[in-house]
Amino acid sequence: MWNQVYNPLGNAALSTVAAAIPVVTLLVLIASGKVKAHIAAIVAVILTNLIAIFVFTMPAGMSIRASLLGIVAGFFPIGWIVLNVIFLYQLTVATGQFELLKRAVGGVTEDRRLQLLLIAFSFGAFFEGASGFGTPVAVTGAVLIGLGFSPLAASGLSLIANTAPVAYGALGTPIQGLATVTGLDPYILGAMVGRQLPVFSLIVPFWVVWAFAGWKGMKDIWPAILVTGVSFAIPQFVISNYINPWIVDIGASLISMGCLILFLKVWQPRQLWLSPALRGKDESAATMTAPKLMDKTSLTQSELWSALLPWIIVCIVMLVWGTGGFKTWANSIFTWNYPVPDLHNMINKVPPVAAKPTPEGAVFAFTYLSFTGTGMLIAAIISGFLAGFSPARMITEYGRTIKLCAISLITISAMLAIGTLTRLSGVDATLGLAFAATGVLYPFFGTLLGWLGVALTGSDTASNILFGNLQKITSEQLGLSSVLMAAANSSGGVMGKMIDAQSIVVASTATNWYGHEGTILRFVFKHSIALACLVGLFVMLQAYVYPFTLMVLK
Repeated sequence: MWNQVYNPLGNAALSTVAAAIPVVTLLVLIASGKVKAHIAAIVAVILTNLIAIFVFTMPAGMSIRASLLGIVAGFFPIGWIVLNVIFLYQLTVATGQFELLKRAVGGVTEDRRLQLLLIAFSFGAFFEGASGFGTPVAVTGAVLIGLGFSPLAASGLSLIANTAPVAYGALGTPIQGLATVTGLDPYILGAMVGRQLPVFSLIVPFWVVWAFAGWKGMKDIWPAILVTGVSFAIPQFVISNYINPWIVDIGASLISMGCLILFLKVWQPRQLWLSPALRGKDESAATMTAPKLMDKTSLTQSELWSALLPWIIVCIVMLVWGTGGFKTWANSIFTWNYPVPDLHNMINKVPPVAAKPTPEGAVFAFTYLSFTGTGMLIAAIISGFLAGFSPARMITEYGRTIKLCAISLITISAMLAIGTLTRLSGVDATLGLAFAATGVLYPFFGTLLGWLGVALTGSDTASNILFGNLQKITSEQLGLSSVLMAAANSSGGVMGKMIDAQSIVVASTATNWYGHEGTILRFVFKHSIALACLVGLFVMLQAYVYPFTLMVLK
């Protein structure tokens, strides 16, 4: 057995600096734009191993095994989702169904700002609720680039929009993970998150349009933005507090999409915004050609169904794949759990991160049938057959998709290697303890701890599992509500989703904008920091200021 060490240098500040070196190096290399993302990720994996072994005293064999576990987990399930989403997109382009979809969306509105609300926010929230784990950014990024948005707009805005729904993603998986490590009731945790995030579900649609079109561009369509935000935020609060935390995103997104589409039947902006580029700041706009004029001919009923059919199939399959009953059935048929030798249960998480020494599991769960990516592949195959593809042609198209995504899949796997190794070596926990030492300001910095966890791991679920118990222990020591701070970990975490390297690579892959990950990171970073700080300030109000304190559940 090896016990994690959280202050290996005997000085909390120096140990924190050492723990931060791998992730800071990764972000700096990517943001520089001079190092390709997959090279930056590989360098960061090597550096993380060196820090874990020589600073945090992790045995070298364990460090290497943890990295290999992360590499495999990077492909299954995350890379597997991205690969099959892009495969479906390629099929719809080849059949002309995507061109019909563009006309269908244009039939609702040609205004780019309103298309953003419909696709990036509401439609993306549905996929977050149904499957999560990279699916919404992959889908909405591909759809937006197909609609003519610039690569930076499609990538960056999909990332910003995919924030407010994240805490309830994949049928409430982050809430369940948080409940598991804290021992708190998932219904109470879900309700508390539902008293924090609706405020930001109102803000994020305004924020996305402002980031795209500027203040005036946002102001000119404020009624539609308000309808989108309110019709998502109210159901998010009601479902999370009075029904359950599992179906929050699905219910809220469907209501939001329906309300926006109905509203646009009676209201349209005075001037249509037809530019696909980010106003005044799109680094790719200078090399773009003018957008091709969209065919404005109304779709026939059969054309409309043809355009929507692949996505209807995806929605149905994702809803089935996301249910607990299906996962239980699928896993009973096909499950291969591989406990990594000399790693599984051989590392102890110790106080103050855990209440008592707790073995860390290291199992690769190959539950192939229940993987979200497998559901996406099945949806793509069904769509391909219905569109008239032969098996041979689909295999050929799949081969092209693998070639298209190869570098990105390597990058995603390397990112997960970093996340897995930092978790098992205790590097993440050292960073977390630095946030936990902020005393009366802990509600603010504890929220940012959730943001840091997602930025490091790429997952709100992983961040909750990593820091959830630390939030509980620290809040109890400071006399704060453990429910408040556990929920704040999840709510703050959603704003880290847009800057985690894994999500950025997914976005660049979906938009076919390889090699520009640094541009995307530079664009979204300031938005991520600003929104995370706003969540932290709101949690501070809930912790100390009446009447916000009345919102806190015990």
